[in-house]
Amino acid sequence: MSDTNERTAEQAREQNRIAMGPELGELYSALWQQLVSLHRTWGEHVALFGTKPERLELLNQAGPSFFRTVQDCLWRDVLIRLALITDPPQSMGKDNLTIKRLPPLMTAPIKRSELEARVLLAVESTEFARDWRNRHIAHHDLLLCLDRPTEPLAVASRNHVDSALAAVGEVLNFLSQHYLESTTMFEFAAEPAAGGATSMLSYLRAGIEGECARRERVKGGTHDAKDMES
Repeated sequence: MSDTNERTAEQAREQNRIAMGPELGELYSALWQQLVSLHRTWGEHVALFGTKPERLELLNQAGPSFFRTVQDCLWRDVLIRLALITDPPQSMGKDNLTIKRLPPLMTAPIKRSELEARVLLAVESTEFARDWRNRHIAHHDLLLCLDRPTEPLAVASRNHVDSALAAVGEVLNFLSQHYLESTTMFEFAAEPAAGGATSMLSYLRAGIEGECARRERVKGGTHDAKDMES
């Protein structure tokens, strides 16, 4: 695993530039940061909505409408970013940050071919996200919106996202293994962190339990002035 925790982002980028060459190292570093951030966002989504039924019940007790909005926003954000990181190198005449820019920067033909195969797999694994981005999120396909006969949206699930994230990680780890003799366990970025979703769930649970206790005190006539404060 890459020893990134002991270096700043700038120090890591400089090491990558030295090991891989300025252009490839710069590109790898930017993509690495994007993928770590994407894993963190996905980790929050899974922690809230894909781990335990009890957590969904808690969210529905606290604010069902609000947390449905949060769920939809996190889901859309993850799909958009999966599409972005595997998009073409250029669109509308503008350069894009994408893993498709990596293979041409490898000088060793055999290694370049191996990298191209991994990039192709990653692009294929994110096609579902690109379809959702292109026809449902960034644009509203008219036939889909009017529920008229057309190609349905690609099937999208948590398993699809997990596979796509793993495929993109394989691309970056192929580079880091070749140039740095190390790899990154990107999935660790999705682990619950202080101040994240699981922390919020703890406060929600405590708040709901406190409110239930307050109502019982009011009902039983054992409440005080603070229990009646709005």
